[in-house]
Amino acid sequence: MKMPDRKWLVRGGVVLAAVAVALLLWTLLKPSDLPEGIEGGNGRIEATEIDVSAKTPGRIRDILVEEGSFVKAGQVVARIDTDVLEAQRSEAVAQLAQATASVETAQTQVAQRQSERAAALAAVRQREAELNAARRRFRRSETLAREGATPAQERDDDQAQVEGATAAVEAARAQLAAVDATIATARSQVVGARSNVDAARATIERIEADIRDSALRAPRGGRVQFRVAQPGEVVAGGGRVLNLIDLSDVYMTFFLPTTAAGRVALGSEVRIVLDAMPDVVIPAKVSFVADVAQFTPKTVETESEREKLMFRVRARIDPALLQRNLRQVKTGLPGMAYVRTDPSVPWPEDLTRPRQR
Repeated sequence: MKMPDRKWLVRGGVVLAAVAVALLLWTLLKPSDLPEGIEGGNGRIEATEIDVSAKTPGRIRDILVEEGSFVKAGQVVARIDTDVLEAQRSEAVAQLAQATASVETAQTQVAQRQSERAAALAAVRQREAELNAARRRFRRSETLAREGATPAQERDDDQAQVEGATAAVEAARAQLAAVDATIATARSQVVGARSNVDAARATIERIEADIRDSALRAPRGGRVQFRVAQPGEVVAGGGRVLNLIDLSDVYMTFFLPTTAAGRVALGSEVRIVLDAMPDVVIPAKVSFVADVAQFTPKTVETESEREKLMFRVRARIDPALLQRNLRQVKTGLPGMAYVRTDPSVPWPEDLTRPRQR
């Protein structure tokens, strides 16, 4: 029988130690005087973080807000230098003017070729008329030559004129076909020139969009947490400039064991008490319960092991309450979260003082 790999034994020991530490911390930190049906866990106030980033590479021209400043959704918070983009736009505008002129030139060529076609068509009709006249003369001279009224030489001359007129008609028709080909070419040049105009306009629109995007705007209202870059620095496309926190989405994350997490429903009432304000109870509601356990081996085979499972729970604070107390909201503050696993159990007296400012 093959002995277990020593490396896996070490890893298993580390995992079991982590489980034991997590359970010990939860046991020590859990209030001992909570009634049955109410569970508690420690955590920290967190908020959704948002990065304000540059869409295209460039140098930061200005940062218009300081760390700790409150910003509104859509507010310009920083600007990227646009000198290069403005030069590109000027170049594209010149290309648009050139392409527009090319369209006019191509249209003039079409009109000129159409005039040439009219002349070639008139030449064809003239040659066809000459051919018809030559054929009539030839028929008369041939009749007269058979009757002996005219010499045979005149008949032969008229026949030669018919053949010459036929050749002239064919040449005129070939000239007309050549003019038609040049008209088709000129029209294709018009199409190509118009495509160049559309391409130049699209280039201008793209550059103008990049110029607009160089004014970095806050995607949501919130507070500036810190500057990632400073004016004068060059950032790559997607490079972060500022980090914001959304004060309308503030929550506390804490952990509960399997027996408690299994009875917690989304929307359950939560009471949060921060270490910095122990006399204030903040109301919240459960917005998330993890479907994957933490601090435990992936494979659980016994009941005793299943009891060691710890599930992450998130309690979201009411956005309306946050809006009324924006300047008091601070992330990172530690505290306790209490949740009712049995809705029929009343809150203890010290947890019935929800903040109502």
